[in-house]
Amino acid sequence: MILLLLGLLLFLGTHAVHLVAPGWRAGMIARHGEMRWKGGYAIVALLGLVLIVYGYGEARMAPQVLWVPPTWTRHLAALLLVPAFVLLTAADLPGNRIKQRIGHPMVAGVVLWAFAHLLANGTVADLVLFGSFLGWSVTSFVVNRSRDRRAGTSHPPGKLSRDVATVAVGLGLWVGFAFWLHGLLFGVRPFG
Repeated sequence: MILLLLGLLLFLGTHAVHLVAPGWRAGMIARHGEMRWKGGYAIVALLGLVLIVYGYGEARMAPQVLWVPPTWTRHLAALLLVPAFVLLTAADLPGNRIKQRIGHPMVAGVVLWAFAHLLANGTVADLVLFGSFLGWSVTSFVVNRSRDRRAGTSHPPGKLSRDVATVAVGLGLWVGFAFWLHGLLFGVRPFG
């Protein structure tokens, strides 16, 4: 569990710097340059991610069960992940109206991903992992949206064709992940 906690601290900590210390972040970028900042950020975040994966895998070997979720929560989680994948796709596919309206679709997708996994899992490690991501992503979404409003930030208008492409790609990614990759990577097949 220590490795999981350390990994979360490193990964989510790097991703929270812009939320809790934007002035310090700007000063570090000014002092060291954007490329050095991004390089250091990437190394720390990657180390955090490796520790999360290893620590969570280790914790799953001796699970401490808090509750046993009913079977229907797995189905609800799978359903919630459909819009989560669409939102994650909207973050990187330019010209869609989803990004224009939501502003930070990747963070919104992480909110749904974390919430869905909290519903369907009931161990201490699950609560720590998905609860941490849920707390970070909700905070990040609220802070970023508030900053956008204060700064008058708007995202370029999108096109219906890009919305359709975003939904199609998101659905395709969801199908691939739900029916193949999730089982391959994590040993859990959402649909048996």
